[in-house]
Amino acid sequence: MEKIEDLLQFSFVVIDKPYGPTSHQVSAWVREILGVKRAGHAGTLDPHVTGVLPVGINRATRIINLLHLQDKEYVALMYLHAEANENRIREVFSEFKGEIYQMVPVRAAVSRRIRKRKINEIEILEIDGRNILFRVSTESGTYIRTLCVDLGDAIGTGGNLVELRRTRTGDIGENDAHTLQELKDAVEFYKQGKEDMLRNILRPGREIVKSLPKVYVKNSAIEAIANGAPLYSAGVEKVEGKIYLGATVAVFSTDGELISVGKIAGNLDTSSREPFVKMDTVIVERGRYPKTW
Repeated sequence: MEKIEDLLQFSFVVIDKPYGPTSHQVSAWVREILGVKRAGHAGTLDPHVTGVLPVGINRATRIINLLHLQDKEYVALMYLHAEANENRIREVFSEFKGEIYQMVPVRAAVSRRIRKRKINEIEILEIDGRNILFRVSTESGTYIRTLCVDLGDAIGTGGNLVELRRTRTGDIGENDAHTLQELKDAVEFYKQGKEDMLRNILRPGREIVKSLPKVYVKNSAIEAIANGAPLYSAGVEKVEGKIYLGATVAVFSTDGELISVGKIAGNLDTSSREPFVKMDTVIVERGRYPKTW
């Protein structure tokens, strides 16, 4: 079992973001409550949006954005600008399952262009007059506000987003989320010698990469990786999961310590002089493993 002190160096918390503050402000509050140097969130939620917001702690801030790349689920309330036939509404919603095209909103922090995104599931939960409550599971990077506008245009009435809640990021759902007050209470209990509540909230940093293919390396290769070197086939102990050129992989020690995250750059051929994995982010600290060069 990891010590709380170790978790505070490499972990993340799942906050149930309240209505009002920015995601950046929530991360700042997490940093202050835990008394850590760094905290950063995965996937920005607008101030008026609530729900699942993973926040990386210290070294986990280097890879927390990997969670942002996973599929998301939302519950949204949209408002139609005119009355519409219920059958027409349901017909249009069903047509939006699959690949769609979206124009990036004016206020988005990326270049404005048309992008293709995939809607995995879209389900109407309730229709009350012009108000439509629906659940949508979608590829990361889908703008739900824009989706509501496009749905309204397709129905023929126009429409807009009224309320939005993110209910899932990857396999992290609402049941995994904690309020800021719960986090603060957990820290107070920890100061009194009761760590169970805080341990339940702090999630080990290695969970961030659990959906990635894994490459296990020999101890003799780790210090070189810590100093910025790529991984060559000779240093590989075993591989788990589907790998292909360009795939993002998690690199572990044989003892299960997360060493780094990188991309497959070559084949697993011990005679090859080309790197097998080029590192994007190094997690392990220098000097913890013996030098072999």
